[in-house]
Order: sequence, then structure tokens, then C-alpha cells
Amino acid sequence: MQKAPVSTFTPLSFDDQHNCFGCGAHNRIGLRLRFFVDEQGAAMSTLRMPRRFQGPHGFVHGGIIAAVLDEAMSKAIHASREGAKVMALTRKMETEYLRPTPLGAVLTLRGQQDRVEGRKHFCSATLSNQEGQTLARGTALFIAIERQAEHKH
Repeated sequence: MQKAPVSTFTPLSFDDQHNCFGCGAHNRIGLRLRFFVDEQGAAMSTLRMPRRFQGPHGFVHGGIIAAVLDEAMSKAIHASREGAKVMALTRKMETEYLRPTPLGAVLTLRGQQDRVEGRKHFCSATLSNQEGQTLARGTALFIAIERQAEHKH
């Protein structure tokens, strides 16, 4: 079974995330990930990691891989039915590095919300190569906070 190209999915956009490290279009040093919602309601992105995110020679730094997975899981919350109204922050996250992630390769990132228990949002994500091999995966617990709190100093 061949998957539909990401471009056929619904774009997932944000008004208040312009400088976000993961998805901010105006963050010059960020990842600038663009997300779409697939037919199962998961957040999807295709990407290529540039050399500035190198760890071991020729491969992506593990911290950047964790950041990408975290971003996909966060976007999965927003992709859910009630997600547009929720701001949730990462409480804890576990990352499994299964295979080295090469720089410059086309990668598929997919995040989904697995369940919600009150303010707790449990999510998972995968980073795969074009052959469909999972290179890394993560699970996380996000806690919903009140949106007003984001503007207090």
C-alpha cells in the first residue's frame, strides 16, 4: 500500500508560533517544520536535516532528533478535535534511537495523540526514512496549561 503524499493532507497552521524552534517560519536557526494532518488525524511532516544539525559525522545530532519527535507529538495534540484550544507542555519524554539518521535524507515524521486523561495528553511519534524503516521513536506525556499563563512574566 502506497501512502498519499503529505501535500494531499490538511495543513496544520499556527498563528502564535512564529518564532518556535520547531515550527516557527521566522526562526532563522530553527527547524521550520511544516505539519499536515493525515487521514488518521496524526500530525505529519516530511523533512531533510541540513548539516547545521550534525552530530556524528554524516548523521543528525540526537538532541535534534528528540526535538523533532517532541514537536511532532505537540502538533498531534493540535491536530486532534479539541487540540486547537489546548496548550500543553512536555512533562516527560522517552526517545529510542533505532538507527542512525542521515543528514540530507528525506524523512517522514509522524506524531499522534494516543489518549487523554484530564489535563494529561499521552502521545507518540516516529521518524522514518523513505524505505519506511523507523529510525527513532518517542513517547511523551504533555500537561495542558491555561493559555493565559503563556503571557505572564
